[in-house]
Amino acid sequence: MKKINLKYLSFVAGFLVLFQSGCNEITDVKPINEISDVDYWNTADQFKLAANEYYTYLRTFQGVISDGPHSDLRSDFLTGSSLNPFSSGTNTIPLSDGNWNSSYSRLRAINYLLERAQTYPNPAEIAQYVAEAKFFRAYIYFDLLQLYGAVPIVARPLTTTSPELQAPRNSRDEVVDFIIKDLEESIPTLRLENAIPAADKGRISKGAAQSFLARVALYEGTWQKFRNGNASRYNNLLDKAITNSDAVITSNQYRLFGTAGASVALGDSAYKYLFILENERSNPAGVNKAANNEYILANRYDQNLRQIRLNITQTVFKNAAVNWPTRSIATMYLAQDGLPIEKSSVFQDFGTPVSEYINRDNRMQYSLMIDGRYYWDNEAPSSRIDWTGSAAERAHSTGRHNASVGTGYANQKWGTERRLNDNEESYDFPVIRYAEVLLTYAEAKFERDGMISDADLDKSLNLVRNRANKTMPKLSNALVSANGLDMRTEIRRERNVELYYEGYRRDDLMRWKLAEVELPKPTLGIKWAGTTWEPKWNKNTSANPGPPFIPPYPVNADGILVIEAGRQFDPNKNYLLPIPTQQIELNPNLAPNNPGWQ
Repeated sequence: MKKINLKYLSFVAGFLVLFQSGCNEITDVKPINEISDVDYWNTADQFKLAANEYYTYLRTFQGVISDGPHSDLRSDFLTGSSLNPFSSGTNTIPLSDGNWNSSYSRLRAINYLLERAQTYPNPAEIAQYVAEAKFFRAYIYFDLLQLYGAVPIVARPLTTTSPELQAPRNSRDEVVDFIIKDLEESIPTLRLENAIPAADKGRISKGAAQSFLARVALYEGTWQKFRNGNASRYNNLLDKAITNSDAVITSNQYRLFGTAGASVALGDSAYKYLFILENERSNPAGVNKAANNEYILANRYDQNLRQIRLNITQTVFKNAAVNWPTRSIATMYLAQDGLPIEKSSVFQDFGTPVSEYINRDNRMQYSLMIDGRYYWDNEAPSSRIDWTGSAAERAHSTGRHNASVGTGYANQKWGTERRLNDNEESYDFPVIRYAEVLLTYAEAKFERDGMISDADLDKSLNLVRNRANKTMPKLSNALVSANGLDMRTEIRRERNVELYYEGYRRDDLMRWKLAEVELPKPTLGIKWAGTTWEPKWNKNTSANPGPPFIPPYPVNADGILVIEAGRQFDPNKNYLLPIPTQQIELNPNLAPNNPGWQ
């Protein structure tokens, strides 16, 4: 059989599961291209082809820049012209839920491979694909855990008479233990990144499974800790997060983009260009994907083989688009002296559209846009043709104050500079990147021990912090003590700004049990009153330009724009999504529904 090259995950769609509207999604019984088992499952390549399908299950741009269950749009960091029912706590019980449905369809396809593997005569030949299947089963169950908490565990393909169809949900602890067991069983078989042949690059590595296990263990360890769970259990989970993230760090298989090799030429801007990196010229240094050793696991794309086919740049780039950064993320960035802006002596002020960006963490200027500066997107003639000389006359200004809607903050993360048609971007989506692993290690160490040493900060968090801020003071115990800071807050701050707009914020608020604190707050924009925003962005007409000036939104007592007020979050309800009504009708033993949804 022809060998399948996964370098760009350009697969034949195989072994998806048929389901009909109204069916119990865990009863699906036949793969879409069912081939007689007499003819299939006879070679390692056939198992490989079946496993290829699982890579299409990985998270991608659609769930991040659109209203996916993990999108920052469901948090306090982004908003838009359509107010989000999940971030404002007004979502309701659905009849059906595609997240539930697709998860159990995918689990069927995975369990089918695992069942067939049990009778394969030479297990060593297919050990890699069995390990991949267990990774993806853990991956899907973790998603279900984050969304619904306790869910049914299905570990084999079911028939219409299987007793599991009417079984109650497994407990949250049982689901977590099942996820961890699958990952721990897969890790010994999986290869280190540098041992994966070129033809197989993109497949699950040992580092990917260890990183994901660290993610799961940190999530559940902190979920339990901040809900006064069993200390022995959550400390054991935090130990797993530390052990597995440390194993990835000490494996020396990965490094932060911009810190070694060709990417060093990008300097601090490596943080910006990492997210729009293509094999075509997409940055001033001409660095391509071969220089990216930060993405541990990615949903991979290619200009010729597999474009993203989603209008990313025009969706994310301007404030007149649908995704608007809020004041919550804008004020999160430190000043260059390593202090929060309310404590910093080098932070300027909010007096002009530019002043709040001066002397700030460089990740702010590489993630957001500064009013009046010129930026490129993929529209001719505003796109980058090359990166030599000045091409400002061919670029767009941000134009935020001319927009009829928005927060006054504008995003540039995920927006390409190079000329190409809409929907043809081909940068990879980072499912797991090394920066997250470093931040996981630091947070897990602190939460496990109630403190973290400077040495542990330097081997983890400070590498992330100083990638884009070469001269910013490191986070240290002395810095925290001397300035009246809180170490936990600063560790979380680094995670917030580094992983902005990558689908982490809402999940983090959930596990920290802070959603009930942050999400009910009004969604805020720029400071308008008493600043030069007043004459630039107001609702007066040209015939009556003012003053007095009229703000585009209401302002609070501090003169800050209020984009959305009246938000709510019920701590007894909104931490989990409800089980879809249709599923409980099909299996009454799934009841009662999650707390608050009865």
